[in-house]
Amino acid sequence: MNSWIDPNALWKIVVVGILAGAGLPALFAVGVRALNPPAVPDPTGALVRRVPGALGHAVAAACFAVVLAAIGWGIYVIVAHS
Repeated sequence: MNSWIDPNALWKIVVVGILAGAGLPALFAVGVRALNPPAVPDPTGALVRRVPGALGHAVAAACFAVVLAAIGWGIYVIVAHS
């Protein structure tokens, strides 16, 4: 390319932007969804709301922990480079 564009830095910025810009909100959405499983029809046809089990709580906790760790890391990077 030219001397103004560094392809190595460009792909790093794109990857981090995609992960932080779409990946973390998607991971948060997975955690919220794990806490609210879809309703299922009972034999009469009425929808019955299910309660999340231990696996749902574990998945949600893991998702929220990763999101919180990313937020903490971002704050650390900003403060450390000030």
